[in-house]
This record gives sequence, C-alpha cells and structure tokens, in this order.
Amino acid sequence: MRFDDLPQSMQNPETKDYFEKLQNRRGALAGKRVFDIVVSALMLVILSPLLLLTAAAVKADSKGPVFYRQVRVGRYGRNFRIFKFRTMVQDADKKGLAITVGEDPRITRVGRLIRKCRLDEIAQLLNVLNGTMSFVGPRPEVPKYVDAYEDAYMATLLVRPGVTAPSSIYFRNEDEILAASDADPEVTYVKEILPTKMRLNLEYLDSISVWNDVKVMFQTVKAVF
Repeated sequence: MRFDDLPQSMQNPETKDYFEKLQNRRGALAGKRVFDIVVSALMLVILSPLLLLTAAAVKADSKGPVFYRQVRVGRYGRNFRIFKFRTMVQDADKKGLAITVGEDPRITRVGRLIRKCRLDEIAQLLNVLNGTMSFVGPRPEVPKYVDAYEDAYMATLLVRPGVTAPSSIYFRNEDEILAASDADPEVTYVKEILPTKMRLNLEYLDSISVWNDVKVMFQTVKAVF
C-alpha cells in the first residue's frame, strides 16, 4: 500500500508521518499478524466450550441472533462487521445511541453478565483470525465517529483495529463516565473521551511490536479481573 493509494480523507501530513514510521516497522507488523493467526486459532479451539456455552445463554435469554454484527471502520478506512456476542435486545442500534451509557435498558439479563466479564469481546477472535482485526490496536469506531476525526486521528486507521488497546484499559468504565456526564453522551464522547483515546492510540503506534501487544493483553486481563 502506497500513501497515494490511501483514501483521500487519510492523505494529510500527520498521517503521512505515521505512514512512514510504520513502513520502517514492517517486520513488527508482519510479526503481529503471525502472532494473531497462531494465537487466535489456538484460543478458538481452547475456548470453544466457553464460546458454545455463551452462545446458548444468549439464545435462551432473549429473541434474536447470537452475534451482534455492527459495522465498524477498519484498516485503511475500510468498513467491516465486528463479531460480538449479543448483549442487547434485538435491533438495539435502532432504539438508541451507538454507544452504551450506564445501566442501558437495552441490555439483556445475560448480556449484563457477559459485559461484566467482557465475554462479548471473545467473539472477536473470529475477526482476528480473518484479518479484519488484531489482538491489540486502536479500537474500531462506527463510521459516524470516524467522520468526526481530526486529521491526526486518521493515522490510527493505518493498522488493524484491536480487540483491546491501552485506550480500552484507560476507559474500561466508559459507560459509567458517559452516564455521569451532564452533557449529551455523544457530545461528551466526541469532545472529551475521543481525543484522549486518540492520543493513547497514536502513542501505541509509536511503540508497536509483538512484545508490546503481549504486555497490553496481560494488562487487559488484569484490568478485567
């Protein structure tokens, strides 16, 4: 991929700087992809009983599909569908915001438990295996929030989005922060939370490596438990 082949929205000086840095770290990016393939395949096999149990619980608890397949923006600005175990009522995205705020009434009984244990994110192993995501990388946003990106933020679309990220750990209680805000939750997200997320995501790009990914994964497990 050449810089001139990127979407026009990504062709700015800030993104070009990160593009050139990543060009010099192609070995690290290749190592990340090999790590993602091997570990996601192993985890899908090892965790298959848990995946089946979670799927059965979701299906038994409420009407609708097992997976929630929301459109997110991935590497190079390409849209893809993320895998998540469904934790909300069917068609929840048509009944409220694209973000979850506090004790969202759309969340099902089983969904509340799944979210608390972060089990909904395990389904993204399928995205990691098929190459639309990585274990670690900037969390993928829905198109409407990407449309609000400043030029510098577009650099986060140069790598595969992640199941987790330093920004995910920092904002692990994001729904509670939004619920406590006096302003409109979406305004709070775009104006206050998103800039900090992007700063952390860009710092991640500066130190991208397999070893750094492993550290972030362990930090994520620690943060969850």
